[in-house]
Amino acid sequence: MLPKLLTQIFGSRNDRLLKQYRRVVQQINALEPQFEGLSDEQLRAKTDEFKQRVAGGEKLDALLPEAFAVCREGGKRVLKMRHFDVQLIGGMVLHAGKIAEMRTGEGKTLMATLPVYLNALTGKGVHLVTVNDYLARRDAEEMGKLYNFLGLSVGINLPQMTREQKQAAYQSDVTYGTNNEYGFDYLRDNMVYETADRVQRGLAFAIVDEVDSILIDEARTPLIISGQADDQTDLYQAINKVAPLLKRQIGELDLRTGEGVIEPGDFTVDEKSHQIYLTEDGHENAERLLSQAGLLPEGASLYDAGNITLMHHLYASLRAHHVYHKDQHYVVQNGEVVIVDEFTGRLMTGRRWSDGLHQAVEAKEGVAIQSENQTLASITFQNYFRMYGKLAGMTGTADTEAYEFQEIYGLETVVIPPNRPTIRRDELDLVYKTSKEKFDAVLKDIRECHERGQPVLVGTTSIENSELISTLLNQAKLPHQVLNAKQHAKEAEIIAQAGRPGVITIATNMAGRGTDIVLGGNVEKQVQFIEANESLSAEEKASRIQQLRDEWRGLHEKVKAEGGLRIIATERHESRRIDNQLRGRSGRQGDPGSSRFYLSLDDPLMRIFAGERVRAIMDRLKMPEGEAIEAGIVSRSLESAQRKVEGRNFDIRKQLLEYDDVSNDQRKVIYQQRNDILEAQDVAAQINNLRQSALSDVVRGFVPAESLEEQWDLPGLERVLKDEWQIAVDLQGTVEKSDAITDEDILEKVLQAGEAIFADKLERVGLEQFTPFMRMVLLQSIDQHWREHLAALDYLRQGIHLRGYAQKNPKQEYKREAFELFSQLLDVVKMEVTRVLLNVRIQSQEEATQAAEAIEQRAESVSNVTYTHPNEDGSVSQDPAQDPALAAAAHVGRNDPCPCGSGKKYKHCHGKLS
Repeated sequence: MLPKLLTQIFGSRNDRLLKQYRRVVQQINALEPQFEGLSDEQLRAKTDEFKQRVAGGEKLDALLPEAFAVCREGGKRVLKMRHFDVQLIGGMVLHAGKIAEMRTGEGKTLMATLPVYLNALTGKGVHLVTVNDYLARRDAEEMGKLYNFLGLSVGINLPQMTREQKQAAYQSDVTYGTNNEYGFDYLRDNMVYETADRVQRGLAFAIVDEVDSILIDEARTPLIISGQADDQTDLYQAINKVAPLLKRQIGELDLRTGEGVIEPGDFTVDEKSHQIYLTEDGHENAERLLSQAGLLPEGASLYDAGNITLMHHLYASLRAHHVYHKDQHYVVQNGEVVIVDEFTGRLMTGRRWSDGLHQAVEAKEGVAIQSENQTLASITFQNYFRMYGKLAGMTGTADTEAYEFQEIYGLETVVIPPNRPTIRRDELDLVYKTSKEKFDAVLKDIRECHERGQPVLVGTTSIENSELISTLLNQAKLPHQVLNAKQHAKEAEIIAQAGRPGVITIATNMAGRGTDIVLGGNVEKQVQFIEANESLSAEEKASRIQQLRDEWRGLHEKVKAEGGLRIIATERHESRRIDNQLRGRSGRQGDPGSSRFYLSLDDPLMRIFAGERVRAIMDRLKMPEGEAIEAGIVSRSLESAQRKVEGRNFDIRKQLLEYDDVSNDQRKVIYQQRNDILEAQDVAAQINNLRQSALSDVVRGFVPAESLEEQWDLPGLERVLKDEWQIAVDLQGTVEKSDAITDEDILEKVLQAGEAIFADKLERVGLEQFTPFMRMVLLQSIDQHWREHLAALDYLRQGIHLRGYAQKNPKQEYKREAFELFSQLLDVVKMEVTRVLLNVRIQSQEEATQAAEAIEQRAESVSNVTYTHPNEDGSVSQDPAQDPALAAAAHVGRNDPCPCGSGKKYKHCHGKLS
C-alpha cells in the first residue's frame, strides 16, 4: 500500500524523469528562433565550435540544448522533418545511456540523430547498431545527409567489405552496422598478427536499434568464429538412418501413479525445452540398431566412455527429426539448410546450429553435409556490448523486459509517451476448439475487412502458417502479399504499401522491420522517384508530386473512416513482446486501428500451458462447432503462461552469461596479452621472463627447492636440458668441484646457460630482425592453445551439470576447473615458446646458400625415385635402401644430426619416417 501511495503523491520514477527532460525541451525550443536565422554555413560552423568547446573540457551535458537545437534545425533543412518534443526527450534518454521505449511510427530513426550528433563531437566515434544490413544501409544513407550537412563523416560497416573499407567506416564520426558485424570485427581484431590489420578503434558509445531483439532475443546464442574440424560426414548419414527407426512415446509416465503413457515408445519429447530423452526400452533398441548398423561393437553400451560421441550424435539426429521442422525452424535454399530467426522471421544466412545439430538436419534433408567446425574465437552479445563506455537502446517494446535490461546490462528503461494519444482498439482473444474453426473465423474477418476497403495485416509465428493462410486466401480468391523469410528482399516495398485500402498482408513476426505502415500507403517513395527523374522540369515535378499527395490524402481519409489498419493474429508468440510489436503496427501517430488474436487449442502455447483446462470448460458448456470463448480470464492465463516462458528464457540467457563470464575474464587476459605483444616495440623482456620461468620449472622437476644433494637427479636434468632445450651444461662437474653448493646455485647456472645461448642467437641475427620472429612465435602459440582451451571449456560445460548429483554447485565447479585449465594453458604457452626459441637454428647467409644448393643437388639426383610402397596390409612404409641418407641412418643415434644435412635431429627428420 505504502509504495502505491508514494507513487500517487510523487509520481513514478518514469514520470519524474520525463518531467526533468521536459524542462530541457523548453530550453531547446527557446533556441529555435535564434538558429533559424543562421545561414547553412553558419549552422555548419556550429559543429566546429562545439568540437573546440568539448576539446577545451566542456561537458556534453552542458552542450546538449544547443547541439540538439542545431541538429533539429539541420533536420528541418535537409530531411524536411522537424523533431517532435517527444523525440527530443527520447534523444536525452539515449544520451543518458538508457533505453527509450517509443511506440512504432513515432520516429526512432530520426530521434537517434540527436544523441549521435552530440556524442560524435568527442571524435571517439559513435556506433549505431541495427538488426539487418538493409536498415544499416538505408539509415546511413538517409540520416547521413543530415550528418554530412552538419560536417560529420558517416561510414557503413557491412559483411564482405575489405579491411581498408572497414577501417574507413570505423574512422568515421558515425558508423552504421549490424550487431553481428560489430561483434565479429572485435573477434577478428583479436586474431590479427599486425596492428595495421585491426579495423576497430575503441568502443566509446553505441545506440542499439530494436534493442530487445538484439540484446535479448539474439543473446541466447554466442557469436562464434570457427574453422573446419575433422570430417564426420559418414557418421551423420549412418545415424540419420537409425533415428527414424526409433518410435516416439505418446504421453508421459507419472512416477507417483505409474500411469500416463498412452502409447509406449523409445523416446519422449520435451517441447518446452526442445530436448529429447531416451526411455529404458529406447536405450536397448538404440544399442541394437547401432550394432546392426556396424556403429557399436556387439555387447557394448552406449554409455561406455568411448561411445559418448555416438550418444551425442544420436540425440542430435532425434532432435533434427522430431523437434526442428522445415519451414518453421529452417528452410532449404540452394541445397543448404538456412536457419529462420524465431523472433523476426528472417533468414539467418551463414549462421549454423552448434553441437552437430546443423549437420543432423542436413542429413535429414538430404543436402550436402558441411564439416563440423572448431571454435577459434567466441563472445556473447552481452559481453560484447558491456565493453562499450556508454550503451543506449531504443525499441517499441522494452517494458516487459525492463528487469532483464537492468539486471544484465545496467540499462534503465524509460517509456516515452506518444506524440499523439493512441486510439487503437485491442479486442479480447477468441479461442476455438480446432485449428480449422480458427482459420475459418480468420478468413471471415479478412473478407469482411477487404470488402469494406480496410487494410489488414495478418500475423503468424511461422513460415508454415503464413503459407497455409496464403493458400486459404488463394482458394477464396482474395488478393494478398506474403512477407516472410523467403520474400526478404521485397520486405520494405510490401510494408510501405500495406496501409492502402483493402490490401491484405501476411507477415511472419513483425520485429525490426524498420518501415512504417502509413494509412493510405506510403507516398514518399513515389515522390523520390519523381524528384530523381531528370527528364521532368521543376514545374512538372511539383505538379505530379502535388497530384500524388492529393490522391494519397483521399486514400488516407478513406482508410481512417473504415477504422484504420486491422491487425489479425493467428496465434500468440511465446514472448508477449513479439505480440505487442505486431499490435503496435496499428494506431501509429494517433491513427485509428484495431487488433484481435485468434487462437485454437491446437496452438503450441495453448496446448502446452492451458489447453486441457480450456478444453474441459468448452466440453462442460457443450459449445457448438465454430463457437469461440471470448473471456478476459483466458487471455490472462495465456499471458501468465507467456511470462513463465519469458522467465525460463531469461534463466537460459542468464546461465549462458554466467558461464561465459568465466571465459570472458580469461578472454580479456588473452586479448590484452595479444595486444601488448602486437604493440610492443621490443618483446625480448617478455621472452626473458617466459624463459626464466620455463627453465625454473624444468630444474625444479629434478632439483626440488630447499632439498638435499642426495635428492638431486643431475644426470637426468643434464640429459633433458641437452635433448629438449639444446642447453649443454656440466652440472655434475660443477658439484664435484665445489665445496658447498645449493639448489639455488644449480638453478642460477642453468638460467645463465639458457641466457647465453639465447644472447648468442640474438647477436648473430640482431634484435631488430629477431623481434618479428619472436612476436610471431608468441602469437601463434597463444592462438593455437587458446583454440584448444575453448574446445576444452565447451566439453567441460556440456557435462558439468552432472556434478549436481554429487551435491556440488556446477557453476562453482566450472569456475574452478576452467581456472585450472587456464593455468595449464599459460604454462604450455610458456614452455612451447621457450622451447622453439632455444631450439631454433640460426644460419649465416653463406650457410643458408650452401644448404639451398645441397637440397637442389639432392632433388636432382633422386628426382625419379619413388619413396613409398604399399605393404600387404595397405599401409605405407619407407624403404631405406632407396635413399643413401636413410641407408646411413642405421648407425645414427636418435639425437644426432640427420645425415641428410637438414640440420634437424635424426628423430625429428628421417628418423621420424622409418
